[in-house]
Amino acid sequence: MESKLRFRKDGTFKIVQFTDLHWQNGESEDLRTRRLMERVLSEEKPDLVVFTGDIVFSLGCRDPYASVAQAVAVVAESGTPWAAVFGNHDSEGDVSRDRLMETLVRQRGCLASAGTEAVHGVGNYALAIGGANGATRHALYFLDSGSYSELERIPGYDWIRESQIDWFREKASALAPKGAPPLPSLVFFHIPLPEYKEVWRTRRCDGRRYEPISCPKLNSGLFAALVEAGGVLGTFCGHDHINDFEGKLHGIRLTYGRSTGYHTYGRLGFKRGARVIELQEEGARYETWIRLAGGRKLAAPRIHRPLGKRR
Repeated sequence: MESKLRFRKDGTFKIVQFTDLHWQNGESEDLRTRRLMERVLSEEKPDLVVFTGDIVFSLGCRDPYASVAQAVAVVAESGTPWAAVFGNHDSEGDVSRDRLMETLVRQRGCLASAGTEAVHGVGNYALAIGGANGATRHALYFLDSGSYSELERIPGYDWIRESQIDWFREKASALAPKGAPPLPSLVFFHIPLPEYKEVWRTRRCDGRRYEPISCPKLNSGLFAALVEAGGVLGTFCGHDHINDFEGKLHGIRLTYGRSTGYHTYGRLGFKRGARVIELQEEGARYETWIRLAGGRKLAAPRIHRPLGKRR
């Protein structure tokens, strides 16, 4: 895995997560989304941008492939490297995820890839962040969480498949130097895992949950694989537009982004924005905050404690 990314001289690496743009055809709502992204890029000056799915609302696009290029254009034009995964709305109808990815990889700064055909989905890949000497210090994993269940008897959303979990295990094992601890890493996907429900129900969380957690009805075991692999610091998803909380479960921080796009549902008083992640090269840790539309930095979100819990 060849790294094009490096920690800064001060030992930090900043990621901006944009999620659920729901871009359509460049209408007024899309232009508001673009202005928000422009402001976040200007204020945060990230080393990497990650789009965590529903980049476009394909059923509302005259040409979804042109629209996905429009949606990422503000980041491509900025010269900032970026990566992406798909969500359930990116490829509805007869829209092809393969063709969407082919469009994305032609845009300036794109580090995403389709991944191997042997693994379920389109867009399972990893990126390395190098240190000052070029050696890999952190890893970033990107997984295609799919769209909708393909089993008629199980309604709802898709789940991470066994081949993807096997791929993650193999990649994580290969990246760790022999005899060394696992690399610190982050994992990005669109649809929240079932464990997002558990962490909200059983642990202190920071942030808001204004809608039910729309995870798959089946738990395919990705979270167990992340725990077993070691080194995974946090996971980041989108999908639920008015949730932005994070909580820690079995040593991993489960985190929502902040919905970015104006061409979709929201909640009065819950401003669009972006999540910011600042990794530290030393100490296997990171800080995270939300940058809201209008420029406000939300660094101390509301604390949620489950009923009967005081920790």
